[in-house]
Amino acid sequence: MGKFLVPGVVSAVVGVALGTVATLGITAAAQDNTRPEIDRSGNADSSLLNQVEYGSR
Repeated sequence: MGKFLVPGVVSAVVGVALGTVATLGITAAAQDNTRPEIDRSGNADSSLLNQVEYGSR
């Protein structure tokens, strides 16, 4: 019975450790959900919704 008990316990411990690391890694990656800042440096007189209009209409 000792032939299967030690590898089974080691396998369970390694599985729990890998599961914990995976859970924490996925959680940390999912929390990086901030929106990028919008570049509002465009010239208001020559742009419409911050999209430059080339030429005349």
